[in-house]
Amino acid sequence: DLLPTLWFRNTWSWLEGEKRPVLKKLAAMEGVSAIETSHDELGKRYLYCEGEPKLLFTENETNNSRIFGTPNRTPYVKDGINEFIVNEKQDALNPDGIGTKAAARYRLRVGPGETKVIRLKFTANPPAKAGPFGTRFDEIMATRIREADEFYKSITPPKATEDEARVMRQALAGMLWSKQHYYFDLDKWLEEHGADPSNPRARAIRNKEWFHMVNDDVISMPDKWEYPWYAAWDLAFHCIALASVDTDFAKGQLDLLFNELYLHPNGQIPAYEWNFNDVNPPVHAWAAIYIYNMEKAMRGKGDVDFLKRAFGKLMLNFTWWVNRKDRFGKNIFEGGFLGLDNIGVFDRSAPLPTGGHLEQADGTAWMALFCENMAEIGAELATFDPVYEDLTMKFVDHLMWIAVGMNHMGGTGEGLWDEEDGFYYDVLRQPDGTAKRLKVRSMVGLLPLCATMVTEKYQREHMPKLLDHFRARIKHRPEIMKSMHVTGPDHYGVSERGLIAIVNEERLRRILTKMLDENEFLSPYGIRALSRCHAEHPYEIKVAHEKFSVNYLPAESDSGMFGGNSNWRGPIWLPVNALIIRALTQYYLYYGDNFKIECPTGSGRMMNLYEVSKEISNRLTRIFLRDGHGRRPVFGGSEKFQNDPNWKDNILFYEYFHGDNGAGLGASHQTGWTGIVATAIRLFGFLDPKKALEEGKLGAFAQMAGR
Repeated sequence: DLLPTLWFRNTWSWLEGEKRPVLKKLAAMEGVSAIETSHDELGKRYLYCEGEPKLLFTENETNNSRIFGTPNRTPYVKDGINEFIVNEKQDALNPDGIGTKAAARYRLRVGPGETKVIRLKFTANPPAKAGPFGTRFDEIMATRIREADEFYKSITPPKATEDEARVMRQALAGMLWSKQHYYFDLDKWLEEHGADPSNPRARAIRNKEWFHMVNDDVISMPDKWEYPWYAAWDLAFHCIALASVDTDFAKGQLDLLFNELYLHPNGQIPAYEWNFNDVNPPVHAWAAIYIYNMEKAMRGKGDVDFLKRAFGKLMLNFTWWVNRKDRFGKNIFEGGFLGLDNIGVFDRSAPLPTGGHLEQADGTAWMALFCENMAEIGAELATFDPVYEDLTMKFVDHLMWIAVGMNHMGGTGEGLWDEEDGFYYDVLRQPDGTAKRLKVRSMVGLLPLCATMVTEKYQREHMPKLLDHFRARIKHRPEIMKSMHVTGPDHYGVSERGLIAIVNEERLRRILTKMLDENEFLSPYGIRALSRCHAEHPYEIKVAHEKFSVNYLPAESDSGMFGGNSNWRGPIWLPVNALIIRALTQYYLYYGDNFKIECPTGSGRMMNLYEVSKEISNRLTRIFLRDGHGRRPVFGGSEKFQNDPNWKDNILFYEYFHGDNGAGLGASHQTGWTGIVATAIRLFGFLDPKKALEEGKLGAFAQMAGR
């Protein structure tokens, strides 16, 4: 039984004054069944179903009797079609052929190797003598398929293999498919749950501070099957992937998050439906400048108005971070959850069992990257309007203090950088003021290298006042130069580029030695979230007779710790891998061939940082590509997907991936941020590294590298 289904979203049962729309059966046409829809705002539409299937009608109303034990408002409820077909209840459907939910019942018998095709048409055109099907229908379908083929061919690198092109197309198609209308009126929802925000004695409930929020838009979802709601930091990565196929929609998604009906008046970006107060990494400034530069590369001109809008709203969000997440004003940030679920020793969303607070290497690194992204946006806008030079100066200043706090002071002298290990760790600041580094070798310690920014000569020429301020600041506070990589006029890099980074050359080499070690972070399929060294050497800490530990888990978590359903203790995640790749291409634009490192560690193979970034990208892409035996790592041990000709080329883009064998884990239709694998295929398919190095004025290739 195949059931193409049409229904109206039920607004009439709870919106005052809302009229009930109508679906009704039309008089029979030869070879066609038809449903007419009638709605006050939408007018009339028609669904034509070829082959005269039986039409089934019910109401899109909750079955209160079954769920709540209370009388139904109507004898025909939303599960009526199921009751009629599965349980053969003849009275479950409206015999008059009218309702707010309807399905066309096709009863098909499909033999082995056979295909059955049904044709449907949903249109505003009323019935006509010629009928809705015929040669014109097939011509339109064939044209649309041809146009899609031509479009994807135009954005696919010529040197991409057939399988790479397939992966790229399906990833981007999944991104486009994941758009969904999302409606959430928080004020109404809170009222229904007895949480009146104007009443101080009202019931305490999640999201009660977000009563200003009314979401009523088409939004890119993480997984519209399993997670049909938006998540803020996921959405930033969605925009990176979507920029390749629908730049205007990608910009519109960021505009939504910054809209007054989403962004909290205090400047916080909403995290996700379950708890808008949770803190997600501030990656939206990076997404904004990336999309701007990508559009400039594709169209020859960036959308300056979009960048101005984003900059203004991101200023509010930056201020929220500084005021709320740097509680002691030391430029060391807490952040809390930060979307990394169970990566740490303790639940970072809850009070620590030790008391005190956590100074987070990743939270601080995210803020350093936020500063750099805002400075980069400001520098670009300053080429159009000198007013933005002063604002850019503010973010460069803040970045310097974060670098000092992160690499040296950290409050009372215990910084986040561990000189002995050559790695960044979270610091547990205990109630008595003592500090302890939590020596978990994880993505938390890799993220500081992502806070890197290249400056071009032409950008510096537009901001002489900022450069004078910068030099004066360094002269007055020389410890800044010890805390970060800051390029002075005597040692610019390739094509006179400057580099501003939290991680200097020495620290970069030490971090990369671990990151590129296949016994630590480097998997055959990308960078793991946790070092493999913790398989044999778990990190343990004892607090009040209770032992907490972190060990390497390449697949799913072995416990329900912290209430999370995802695992950052070993698997590979595409979004943070993308940020690492972006950082390495930034360093490459500065160092060129003057910086080489062994990759993998211990292999004897020396690579420049472009080659390292491409190596990581190739390993990520390998998750989805057929290997020498015709098997795709993403499908793991699922023989149906590995071998069945109907499934083996239909690729699933999971939430995250096994740290050792690349098998897909978590939500199987995540696509979302996993869709950025398409961006990686595009980037390294089109990017000419030598040309990128030579272009002194941020050419198209450098822009595509994430600038």
